[in-house]
Amino acid sequence: MKKLVISKLFLYRHRYIIGFILLSTAYVTLLFGLPLLSPGGLSEAEMISATRSYNLHPDSIFRGDIVDLPYHALQKLSILTFGLTAYSVKLPSIVIGLMLGGLLILLLNRWFKNNVALLASILAVLSASFLYLAGSGTPLIMLVFWPTLLLWLGSKIQGVTKPKPLYCFVFAFALLASIFTPHLIYLAIFIVLFAFLHPHLRFTIKTLPTLPLILTIFIIIAGLATLVMAAFINPTIIAELLLAPDFSLSKFLDNVQAAFLPFFAWNTALDSAFLSPFVGLASVALAIIGLLSTTKGFFASRNSIASCLIVFTIFLSGLNPECAILILLPMAILIAHGLRYILAKWYDLFPDNPYARISAIFPIGIFLGIMIIGGITHFLFGYRYVPIVADKFNNDLELISTHLDPGSTLYVLDQDTEYNFFQILDDQKLYIVKNELPTSEELPASYSTLGLQSETPGVIQEIITSPKSDNSDRIYVYNNMHEIDSSNQE
Repeated sequence: MKKLVISKLFLYRHRYIIGFILLSTAYVTLLFGLPLLSPGGLSEAEMISATRSYNLHPDSIFRGDIVDLPYHALQKLSILTFGLTAYSVKLPSIVIGLMLGGLLILLLNRWFKNNVALLASILAVLSASFLYLAGSGTPLIMLVFWPTLLLWLGSKIQGVTKPKPLYCFVFAFALLASIFTPHLIYLAIFIVLFAFLHPHLRFTIKTLPTLPLILTIFIIIAGLATLVMAAFINPTIIAELLLAPDFSLSKFLDNVQAAFLPFFAWNTALDSAFLSPFVGLASVALAIIGLLSTTKGFFASRNSIASCLIVFTIFLSGLNPECAILILLPMAILIAHGLRYILAKWYDLFPDNPYARISAIFPIGIFLGIMIIGGITHFLFGYRYVPIVADKFNNDLELISTHLDPGSTLYVLDQDTEYNFFQILDDQKLYIVKNELPTSEELPASYSTLGLQSETPGVIQEIITSPKSDNSDRIYVYNNMHEIDSSNQE
């Protein structure tokens, strides 16, 4: 009987390729199904983002409206192509999330061995926090996308004898584009300082070819000049890019506390759109193990950069609590360090026993399965049923598209965000008015009111209910007052 050699089996030889293919398939399937899964509806931040995107014009760059310009341009294209739906609002984040997941997998695969990179990638891109980020129709995802792209491009330049000029140019353009995302100008400054202070990176800069280095510096200077000109034309973007709208030094510590409580707290009473805990306890434990394991070789660039990114994230969250989302990147890196340390210790226990090494697959598989299934379940049901976070989203757009006929007039009273958002529906022949209810002589043939109480004058024709409304009734459709008056006279 021929002896079975495990190393020659097809599944064993191609286990990492198969693993990454399965991971990619699961991630893409989840990503494009996010608008149908959870959270149910749109948040106020998503409405504001969609409104700003729709009002974007070709001459916006000349008027200084350049904050998150790439994202808003992509979102406007999505709305113009597919109409105003929850899917079209979230589609830009889904597309960018697809690229972000790929970049994170490539980054981990470049810094770690295949086994560690595969396991860490699974935990990172299938986590509840990552899925929420990729399914939120706001530019918040750019806060993680640009640093991840810059780290991956930097890994293609650093540690290579002759870096390709193309990576240098793309790195410069990415660094340029990132400064138009709020607060990431600090990241650009941090990267430049880190590159000149770190001995390995400083050596890499010295070995770069002269022409690509000069062109890279020229691109960065041109970007800064564009930013200065835009700030001169539209001074309001200065505060938007550098600070939060209501920032003050006295609020710095309060912002840090507000930013990180939803990440680690188990209390669902927190007033935040993030579902607590935003980072699971098992992931935190792995990240702590990874952080401790990097102290020995701290001055290696990939070890120190995760710790520096955590400090940098804390600083940004003091300016704006939403910036705490950036911690997902160093957490993914530290989780990979933690997994590498655990696997290395296990292999050290059995240096010459292949069966003992293989036996580690079962407990690790069970551990990962519990983390992944628990995280996805937490995401799907938490944003749907936990009252504090579910209340941040509404399905008014779906209700209007389903129940209101073209030509109806929708009255939105004293709600600027919803009024501006639903004005996009004017192109679909649904007229939006922000006003007090008119008299019976001024009423149109049919009209609807959003979020009004039943005491409003008129005869209710239909009450449209929503599970996301406190009193269930969400939209009131009233009869034609002219017909009511004429029937009374008869």
